[in-house]
Amino acid sequence: MNASPEAVWKECLDFIRDNISRQSFRTWFEPLRAVSLDEEDDVVKLTVQLPSRFYYEWLEEHYFTLLRKTITKVLGPNGRLFYDIVIERDEAEPHGAPPRSGASMQLPARQPSNVPPASGAPGAPPAGLPPMGAPEGTPPPAGVEPPTALPVGIGGGRRPVANPFAIPGVQKVEVPPNLNEAYTFEGFIEGDCNRLARSASWAIAQQPGSTAFNPFLVYGGVGLGKTHLIQAIGNYALANKTVETVRYVSSERFTSEFVQAIQNNRISEFSATYRSIDLLIVDDVQFFGGKEKTQEEFFHIFNALHQDGKQIVLSTDRPPKDIAGIEERLLSRFGWGLSADIQAPELETRTAILKRQAEKDGMQVRPEVLDYIATHVTNNIRELEGALIKLQAHAALVHQEIDLQMAREVLRDLITETRPSLTVEEIQRVVCDYLKIPEDLVRARTRKREVVQARQIAMWFSKKLTSHSLKTIGLHFGGRDHSTVIHGVGAVDDQIDTDPAFREIIEGIKKKLELHTR
Repeated sequence: MNASPEAVWKECLDFIRDNISRQSFRTWFEPLRAVSLDEEDDVVKLTVQLPSRFYYEWLEEHYFTLLRKTITKVLGPNGRLFYDIVIERDEAEPHGAPPRSGASMQLPARQPSNVPPASGAPGAPPAGLPPMGAPEGTPPPAGVEPPTALPVGIGGGRRPVANPFAIPGVQKVEVPPNLNEAYTFEGFIEGDCNRLARSASWAIAQQPGSTAFNPFLVYGGVGLGKTHLIQAIGNYALANKTVETVRYVSSERFTSEFVQAIQNNRISEFSATYRSIDLLIVDDVQFFGGKEKTQEEFFHIFNALHQDGKQIVLSTDRPPKDIAGIEERLLSRFGWGLSADIQAPELETRTAILKRQAEKDGMQVRPEVLDYIATHVTNNIRELEGALIKLQAHAALVHQEIDLQMAREVLRDLITETRPSLTVEEIQRVVCDYLKIPEDLVRARTRKREVVQARQIAMWFSKKLTSHSLKTIGLHFGGRDHSTVIHGVGAVDDQIDTDPAFREIIEGIKKKLELHTR
């Protein structure tokens, strides 16, 4: 090309300036300088010098799409952007070595995944990296020194890089785990209501950061065992040395620490500490809602940890899509791994939880007493265990053995406040009676439109008004699986939103069902 690299880069800057804020342009693009402009095999390669690897990280994270569009506009579809990154002495040389002037390493900007770079052409891995597509861990070619650091995003993929916020020569900060040692997998009762979440947690604890479940987000109502489960991951990982550092923190505490860091002018230390953690567990992330600065800091910490292959575990009291006040970019990242819900425990799981609690406390409690509590206390595990503790305390005070009569008297207030639970059979009976459908048909294999609608409505109410798992509900409808229940519930939700007449039918059935719980 006849044009100089400076002229081409100036044209690029003119286009970039029109598409971002003035402050962002002055911060991230004005310090950059064009180094060279080469043409080889019909590929035009523009090389721009960056002051540090931190610039590389930031540009690739925030301006990749804009840069690709700019290069294509100025240099055409065969244009490629390369970075020449200045390496500071502490990064480029062993400790004590004399400084070098002009030390740098050259990295290509990410290329679109549908443009496979030819070997030796712009876009190919820099010297010292294995060929693209080679298995991870493939050594560099013989006689070639590996690069100082592995770049991010070559060919659209990601490789670990040195933490740009790490301070060379500074001793690693001790990070307290803040874990409750009582929260273990052994003490967590597994049931249909939590099987997916528990299984995923077990897999993560054994290989943090090495599974597809990263990030791992657990959601569910209050008192269902989310905190127990996510802390069990940390306790197992520490005890079995699958990671070096674990940090459990509530969203409120994270926010408080961040505010203190701002007040004490120690944001860099705050950020560096969290980026050094191997397993980060954040509880109740829904409370990040509306806290823009906290979300921004957590966003960058999340990116750094995920990029370095560190494990992130989160919990919230609702599905991610229902969290208000959280930025879209964070919600998107929450969905990168696995989200698993924990539902209210079914009767069998509630009974097992009470039995385990009684054994742990060294109390002998008759099976009929455990069944009585499990049948009538259905909201959450916390209330369930609280009822048993209340009963145990009363028995210790009056020096009497726990029996069913004592349970009825001591738990009278708790039990009377809990309305009788509907059964799936009662719901089926009321729905079919209202819609004039024979009750046995909703359990049959018929696909008649009116029967399918009645079946879906009964499934919808069963999910809303009982504590049964989706699997258990499906069994009451002719042995159907949980995916059929999910589809039926979703179909009813959609029709409620769009069909006023159908909404009136639902309200009418709801009033009939309320009569059965009084």
